[in-house]
Amino acid sequence: MKKTWARWFLLAGLLTGGFASCGARGAAFNVVVLGCEGGLAEGNLSCYLLTRPGSGSYVALDAGTVLGGLRQAVARGSLNDCKPTRESNQSHEGWVLREGIKAYLVSHAHIDHVSGLVIDSTDDKPKPLLALNPTIDDLRDHLFNWKTWPNFGSEGDRPLHQYRYQRLAEGESQAIESTDFQVQAFTLSHSNHYPSSAFLIRSGSQYLLYCGDTGPDEVEKSDGLQRVWAASAPLIREGRLRGIMLESSYPDGRQPGQLFGHLTPEWLMKELHLLAVAVDPQQPQRALAGLKVAVTHIKPSLEKGKSPRQLVEEQLRQRNDLEVEFLFPEQGQRLEF
Repeated sequence: MKKTWARWFLLAGLLTGGFASCGARGAAFNVVVLGCEGGLAEGNLSCYLLTRPGSGSYVALDAGTVLGGLRQAVARGSLNDCKPTRESNQSHEGWVLREGIKAYLVSHAHIDHVSGLVIDSTDDKPKPLLALNPTIDDLRDHLFNWKTWPNFGSEGDRPLHQYRYQRLAEGESQAIESTDFQVQAFTLSHSNHYPSSAFLIRSGSQYLLYCGDTGPDEVEKSDGLQRVWAASAPLIREGRLRGIMLESSYPDGRQPGQLFGHLTPEWLMKELHLLAVAVDPQQPQRALAGLKVAVTHIKPSLEKGKSPRQLVEEQLRQRNDLEVEFLFPEQGQRLEF
């Protein structure tokens, strides 16, 4: 009888697409939100700390707001797994900055994704900085260059070697030092083919996908997201992709020429539909059911009325015919994937 019930549950899971859902399983990844907005939000810019449950070691996904976000996360109790030792005279947030963050993954060198990294570099500890070639070139040539800021990098004019540049090769897996994470990087198009990146991060047999700023392939005349979806689809079929972090910078209503390399709820759903077809061409409507999608980089507005965050959330919930589980990160929050 037990074997019969076990077979029935296995069959039910396969028929309903239940193995693509992360809801019924324990978390494989935790993400602490140091910053989740874009544009005008000086104190709440893109930065997420990735860790495994029970670990006090983090990898930073972008670094727009770092120290300010750490203070918010400490206040909300989201960093209790990484506290100073009794012998340390550092603050809680200082300990996480210097000791807890083991490496930085930078999707692109726009200010709202690296300003915290640059400002906090004077008090950080040496650690690796991983990115695709164009991003490291931009950091070296335009930020850590003794003009915009002292050269805390490991290349260029009189480098101080605070951040050891590690150049990622497109699509190749590379270990992240002092962690059990591996990462594959893919080029995205962020307005007129300016290169951004997606990071497919593995721990054990489980994966999380983080996407930097990107426009839709159709508008950008690119295949960046298509290649990311091709790499992600088998993992979703196998139930090994625990979630996606993907931007929707603006509410619906913008013309393609006004997107500036970003997504809206309409375009985000179009891209998820393409992913669903890649996962299951026969039944795409069920292919992503239960998959967690954290919506990042919503730009605030100076206009009265509903905030862009409220509008994006409403529009995505209305358009959600794929039954994905949308998450809307808040600064200082700890998310489970």
